[in-house]
Amino acid sequence: MLATPPTLEDWLQRLESLHPKAIDMGLDRVTDVAKELGLKFDCPVITVGGTNGKGSTCAMLESILLQSGYHVGLYTSPHLLRFNERGRIDGEMLGDDAYCKSFAQVEAARSVSGISLTYFEFTTLAILKLFADAGLDAVILEVGLGGRLDAVNIIDADVAIVTSVDMDHIDYLGDTREKIGFEKAGIFRSGRTAICSDPSPPASLLAHAAAIGADLWLFGRDFNYSGDKQQWNFGGRNQRRNALAYPSLRGANQLLNASAALAALEALRNRLPVGAQEVRSGLVLVDLPGRFQVLPGRPSVILDVAHNPHAAATLAQNLDNMGFHSYTYAVFGAMSDKDIAGVLAHLKGRIDHWCLADLPLPRGATALALKELLHQAGITGLAQPNAESSIECFATPELAFLNARSRAGENDRIAVFGSFLTVAGVMAAKNSVLH
Repeated sequence: MLATPPTLEDWLQRLESLHPKAIDMGLDRVTDVAKELGLKFDCPVITVGGTNGKGSTCAMLESILLQSGYHVGLYTSPHLLRFNERGRIDGEMLGDDAYCKSFAQVEAARSVSGISLTYFEFTTLAILKLFADAGLDAVILEVGLGGRLDAVNIIDADVAIVTSVDMDHIDYLGDTREKIGFEKAGIFRSGRTAICSDPSPPASLLAHAAAIGADLWLFGRDFNYSGDKQQWNFGGRNQRRNALAYPSLRGANQLLNASAALAALEALRNRLPVGAQEVRSGLVLVDLPGRFQVLPGRPSVILDVAHNPHAAATLAQNLDNMGFHSYTYAVFGAMSDKDIAGVLAHLKGRIDHWCLADLPLPRGATALALKELLHQAGITGLAQPNAESSIECFATPELAFLNARSRAGENDRIAVFGSFLTVAGVMAAKNSVLH
């Protein structure tokens, strides 16, 4: 038997090589190990799936529940800068020692049957075990990929939210919204609350919820929002919340996400009562790096992990709402298995200068490949001083950002978007570059 890794970094390196596939859809293996661990929750659990908006919805739920004095666990993925970000209790990242202890427990349970787990499955089980042993009042779980076959779906959630359904991960989830909608709806449970905040849910999602007898709450039918420039109101099945502050998270879809969070809390109001002031405070104080995050200073720098067409459309709308900027620079890097052409279609005409970055993974698209896709989309530029438009290639997101930062004027803006790795690379460098 291999020696127990001494550090979190050593553990993570080992987990990378435990399973022959990075992604291996299915619940049988992870369910068997969960049973060996004796994994169960005695508190309400909320799962949040969807193509986009998952992270924002999870962050709002966590913030409101923490303001209400509850002992809360939050699991999200992927991380931006440190693996520890994936698991939080009461808003604080779990420490290295806690992870190492839990990894050892999962490894012992896995070894009983010799089951092979992917990196994501192993780490998910470890975080779930930490939450289960922590005596929490509420647990919020972000679904990693899809829903039906995602490792998070071994937990029967009391409330399941699907934020949006759009094209992403088509190799695993299918090449139509209907196929993807069915996969997302897999987190719903018979007789339990199922919330969908997509204004136009696929028929497959509706049909699956009906077939299993889930209590389906639909945006526009069971809950909605209204508002003006100063405040907004939430209306649920039996609960209204008026004169709410806008969420501190910026962007066009955040009221949809906030409404889904408040619908979930309405469904759980007998077990997790939440007051009006706690809702207001939670929305004002919520923080989520990398989601249309506008950094202070000039030129304006926007960080956004938009990496699929749906998210790119939202980013484009948010950029349009920012007002006039002389030039817009893009720092862009993406995974090669994404619909990059679909992303570019929404940003075309909004970017003057493209700073394209290689990403340090086999799945990463090269900057040269991105440049070719720009040309195919009819986007061209001259790599010369004082040009009105340009396309340049760089070895890393950090170098791409440094170039954009050196060229941008005070009245310009820099949009850093695409893969989590693109945003993370710039965030890691920003302390030395932006200040």
